[in-house]
Amino acid sequence: MMKEKVVLAYSGGLDTTAVIPWLKETFNYDVICCCIDCGQGEELDGLEERAKMSGASKLYIENIVDEFCEDYIMPCVQAGAVYENKYLLGTAMARPGIAKKLVEIARKENAVAICHGATGKGNDQIRFELGITALAPDLKIIAPWRMTDLWTMQSREDEIEYCKQHGIDLPFDAKHSYSRDRNLWHISHEGLELEDPSLAPNYDDLLVLSVTPEKAPDQPEDVTITFEKGIPKSLNGKEMKLSEIITELNSLGGKHGIGIIDIVENRVVGMKSRGVYETPGGTILMEAHQQLEELVLDRATHEVKKNLANKLAQVVYEGKWFTPLREAIQAFVTSTQEYVTGEVKFKLYKGNIIKAGTTSPYSLYSESLASFTTGDLYDHHDADGFINLFGLPLKVRAMKLMEEKHNQK
Repeated sequence: MMKEKVVLAYSGGLDTTAVIPWLKETFNYDVICCCIDCGQGEELDGLEERAKMSGASKLYIENIVDEFCEDYIMPCVQAGAVYENKYLLGTAMARPGIAKKLVEIARKENAVAICHGATGKGNDQIRFELGITALAPDLKIIAPWRMTDLWTMQSREDEIEYCKQHGIDLPFDAKHSYSRDRNLWHISHEGLELEDPSLAPNYDDLLVLSVTPEKAPDQPEDVTITFEKGIPKSLNGKEMKLSEIITELNSLGGKHGIGIIDIVENRVVGMKSRGVYETPGGTILMEAHQQLEELVLDRATHEVKKNLANKLAQVVYEGKWFTPLREAIQAFVTSTQEYVTGEVKFKLYKGNIIKAGTTSPYSLYSESLASFTTGDLYDHHDADGFINLFGLPLKVRAMKLMEEKHNQK
């Protein structure tokens, strides 16, 4: 009789490597490892050998970099979605794409379950499981770190010893380092001194994509991005696909200390956590898109869009990508991008993105209207009636208050 199959979201790290023999021993599953490439680079080196050595029957390495950029990153950039005013959703945006691919592999392999290595304290368990449930409600979900009666390992030392007992000798040590998540959009850092909000981050040991502004070049660098309907099309005069633009912006931004944030955020599960995020290219792209929207969006649309951006950030952060609400917000945002076309210029200098001129064929900015000199479309006398009507509620209230005060005498 064939064994039932489980698809394991596999990173190649110690945690998910230890899960392979544990799944076989605990549930007698045939383990299919699936590593989803969202742009984590050299972290994927040597994965197949490690997975097979650990007892997996198969390893899929699925590249979804372009899908990640086009289907998940861009809707958030176009919306201007930022969680708690700082976090550009790098990890949160990637999770629904990973969940979708895990479900695809599970269907292909006729698996009965999907296993992930997220802890019981974090956001990722929610994001993975909501995504999987929305796409495949019939599949079982296994979360070892929440199964404390079956998963008895509590430390890296425990996991290393468990692997050795199962004949798996891997190049891991018990040294605790930062907990990191990397993809094309960003890299996050948690742990060590960051667990104490009173301590400054040790940036010399911590940073991967960037340098601090203090160590950035003393000369600014000019950058030009063009957009069509809210989507970046070229960088410094060279047309590129979206993933290539983000990659190049990461290099430019990292060089100039752009997009390093230190945040204490509110996790979905109710606790506060501190992290440092490096999002050099994403920070530049978000700022450039916003600068172009300043020219082409009318005030009322911009106001509603700003409110929906905050809602979308919350929806994505909480793992609710595959929901009618996300689809509805994205539909609104897409409609606002019809005329977000033009060119944005700026300088990068020691952590700063400095405006250097924005143009669009759909700009609503009128030099004759904005000028201090009188233009044909604007009659200063019209302001008299406008202010009288605009301030009428204030005037009526003030008159009532004066009347009451007079009557009390």
